[in-house]
Amino acid sequence: MRRNLTYAIFLAIAVSCKPDVQTSQEETKSSEISTIAFGSCAYEYERQPIWDAVVSHNPDLWVWLGDIVYGDTHDMDVLRAKYNQLKSKPEYQQLLQSTEVTGIWDDHDYGINDGGKHFSKKQESQQILLDFLEVAQTDERRSREGVYTSIIYGDTRKVKLILLDPRYFRDTLQASAVEGERYMINEEGDVLGQEQWQWFEKELIENEADVHIIAIGYQLIAEEQGFEKWGNFPKARQRFFDLLSQTKPNNPLVISGDRHIAEFSKIDIPGLPQPLYDFTSSGLTHTWSQMWEESNRYREGELIVKLNFGLLQFNWDAPEPNITMQVRGVGDTLYAEVKMPLLLNP
Repeated sequence: MRRNLTYAIFLAIAVSCKPDVQTSQEETKSSEISTIAFGSCAYEYERQPIWDAVVSHNPDLWVWLGDIVYGDTHDMDVLRAKYNQLKSKPEYQQLLQSTEVTGIWDDHDYGINDGGKHFSKKQESQQILLDFLEVAQTDERRSREGVYTSIIYGDTRKVKLILLDPRYFRDTLQASAVEGERYMINEEGDVLGQEQWQWFEKELIENEADVHIIAIGYQLIAEEQGFEKWGNFPKARQRFFDLLSQTKPNNPLVISGDRHIAEFSKIDIPGLPQPLYDFTSSGLTHTWSQMWEESNRYREGELIVKLNFGLLQFNWDAPEPNITMQVRGVGDTLYAEVKMPLLLNP
């Protein structure tokens, strides 16, 4: 009992000391973005030394890409306790004291491994995630289905962050009998659901931002790996690409997690003036137990099987403006770097 009381007091103090930085949907933040950090897949019961490296870059924003905790439960008291366990960690608290935090869920924090629209506790789980992220009670995500939203940062140079929900509306996958493939392809299945698709299209049409960062949960471009991916739903994956072709948002960039690895994937999209990147960063506390070869014809650079987080550095005023995309690890070790050119209006 004494331990539980101490734990509750610690959480109350930690939350009260943190500035109120959360936003409602489509709110514009006036501060210009220079650095965004992101990542996924954190065992709540393990030490998390990687936060020291994240905080050292003083990011303007941290974006969770899912698997914030490993809930995997229909018991919402258990799920909430796991979020609280993560939030109480001193390593994570130092991030909360200095950085705005937002994000989406994936399967384990949603509540069921590889789960989709039929998870019976998704409404309750949604509120627990929003509580963890300290989302205001007036935010639209509190009263509608799904945790998708968008936020615009900056006045002179604007970055629109589009957070998609890849779980709440996602159709079912059937187990595959093919070795090396967990699931069969669902040729007609969907990921986002019609209401979210309509919302997403509207967000892309209203593309006055200089950069569009689209967070999607699991990988969009890579399609040869045998686990969860947008490629399991080829119709939805193509719809995503077609929307980009039709709406032509300025400088789109996809960020994804889920895989316990890091890599850059790149594909040419008709109508876009430069390739689309999918920057995967996953494995804040754990990665593969052993290395194996995994094909990805879209990969740029190497497959990184180490604890990692993603870092985006916006070089607005460089002679050739760009986003420096970095995979970094414990001790702030730099594992990979790719520069994405920015096509900016004067």
